[in-house]
Amino acid sequence: MSTVEAMKPRTSIFTLLVFLAAVVGCSAAEPVLKPLFNGKDFTGFKSEGASEFWRIENGVLVGENNAAKTGHYLWTQKEYTDFVLEFDVRWKGYTDTGIEMRKPKIQLQLGISGSLKVDMSGSFYTGGKPAYPEAGQAKTAAKLMKPEGEWNTFRVQAKGNTFTCWINGVKASEYTDPKFSGAAPIGLQIHPKVAMKAEYRNVKLAEL
Repeated sequence: MSTVEAMKPRTSIFTLLVFLAAVVGCSAAEPVLKPLFNGKDFTGFKSEGASEFWRIENGVLVGENNAAKTGHYLWTQKEYTDFVLEFDVRWKGYTDTGIEMRKPKIQLQLGISGSLKVDMSGSFYTGGKPAYPEAGQAKTAAKLMKPEGEWNTFRVQAKGNTFTCWINGVKASEYTDPKFSGAAPIGLQIHPKVAMKAEYRNVKLAEL
């Protein structure tokens, strides 16, 4: 047997190992997202009292405040600690909403901040002082987002003590704080005292 022929099996095995390593690496880097909202009903969410604020139209989850503007949270049935959540969202006009997570609560802001009166989309709201820590602000959000009324894709990751947000595929903010460490349901907010409407589609999640 020649040296070249002897090397062929080794080369094939090496190539296979490299391929498998690449596959495993990609799998580890990119979590498999599964639908959190099925586009048909409130399966997986706490639906009590939801019908006054939430409805489903052509596979889109529509959240709109009631006449009294009392506001509402649509909570998941399950509690989550480390996860990736991705969704498309759109709104028009004055909208103050967000995605609530962990315990104690931390929120990914969507739309206008009621306290600051400016759009803080993609920033993390802690409720502390300051309510929006500078380290967790999405300062380039306006450049990353499409015009008002169009769909924007948000991705939020809660992993360990770090919370990260991407807007339309670009990293927009990251905030680290060990305080927000407990498992909790994920909530979609309709802010009280605001005549607002927000629409969601392609809501997907992967636990980490």
